[in-house]
Parts: sequence; structure tokens; C-alpha cells
Amino acid sequence: MGFLKPFFKNTYRDGESKQGRSSFENLSEDQLEAHLKIARYGDFMLTDAVRPSYDLQVVPQAGYRHDFYQDKESGIKIPVIMASASRDILLDVFLDLLEPLGHEVDVVLETSHDRRGSHQDLYREDIDLPILKSSIFEFEEMLLGDGCTGIAVLNPDIPQEIQLDEHKLLIIYGQELADFEDILDDYGLPRMEKMRFITEAEHIHSSSDEFARQFEEMRFRLGIDDE
Repeated sequence: MGFLKPFFKNTYRDGESKQGRSSFENLSEDQLEAHLKIARYGDFMLTDAVRPSYDLQVVPQAGYRHDFYQDKESGIKIPVIMASASRDILLDVFLDLLEPLGHEVDVVLETSHDRRGSHQDLYREDIDLPILKSSIFEFEEMLLGDGCTGIAVLNPDIPQEIQLDEHKLLIIYGQELADFEDILDDYGLPRMEKMRFITEAEHIHSSSDEFARQFEEMRFRLGIDDE
């Protein structure tokens, strides 16, 4: 895979292949480039941030399922909704999911630029939701297209959290999630409890120096330092 070294300057592989080996092994450069250009699977449109494995271990699709997150220290299980939405409605769904959090929220910018899978979380407390939404609109291209950027919005007083992660999946945490389910239903996202997501198999993240620069600009605009 020597020819992939320059190509993977702006992308990296993540996740495990079923066979224990990469589905991208032994591909020609033309085969790889053709695969990365495929953004539509049926009615579902991917963002530019991620691509599935070459052998399509998971076929991208719209929908949601329930899960839970277990806190390692307390052992408490927190209900979770994981959702996938097509590129053309993804930002709208995300912004509507923020409404139940209230007028004032905390925000976390997540970055794995130059980290190859590890993350740095940059936190800002007490920001008015309309101001945050304005910044999200301004940096829409980066937030949707950068496979090394995620954003989480939360209200610790409820507590509930909405995440648009670096795979451009929507992840909702909290004890009372009925309002969020209603929003997903309104957008026509089907509930599929056996649904698999792109994170559950080998996949590729994509980023660029320009997106890294825009991330830093958004961090500055939101008044988030890098401590």
C-alpha cells in the first residue's frame, strides 16, 4: 500500500475489518479514488467527512436505534439514541435537536487533527443557544465535511447532551429522550434497533489543512481556549 502514503496525508483508516485485514489492501489507486467519490447510497447522502470500507461491511443509511452508555466509575447506565441522517438534512436535524436543551447551553468542540483517532475536547460554558447556532451556520462546511471535528452541546442541569461526532452521526444522551425521538420521527428517520453504523466497521476519515484552520477560527469565535 505504498501509494496510499501520500493519499492518507489527509485521510486515515479507523475501525476493524471483519477479516482482520484492511479492505483497502491491494486496491489500485483508481479503485480507491472511485470508492471515495461515492457519496450516495440509495437515498442516503454521506458528507465528505467519512467513507465506508471498500467491501461495504456497513452500508450507510438513515435511521436511529437505542443504546446506553455505562459510566465506568459509578456504573450508572445512561440511555443513548444513535442516529444517522442524510447530508441534505443533517444540519437541520442537529439544530432542531438542540432546542429541548434550553436557551443557555455548554458546548464542546472535539478535534483529532494531527492525532489519528485520539481526541482533544475544548469546553465552553454558558453560551446562548442562538449565538451558538449562528456560529454553527457560519462553519457549516467544516462541521459537516471534516472527519476530524465533532461538536457536542449540553445542558448539565437537565442533564442531556447532543453530539454531532466526527463521523457525522447524531448521538443523544439523557434519561428523558422522548422529545428527541419525536424530532427524529418528524424528519422521517426510521427506528431500527438492529441498525449498524459506519463506526462499527472499517471506515475512512477525511480532513484538510483548511478545515484545521477553520476549526481554530471557530474555537476563537466561540471564546474557547486550548487549555
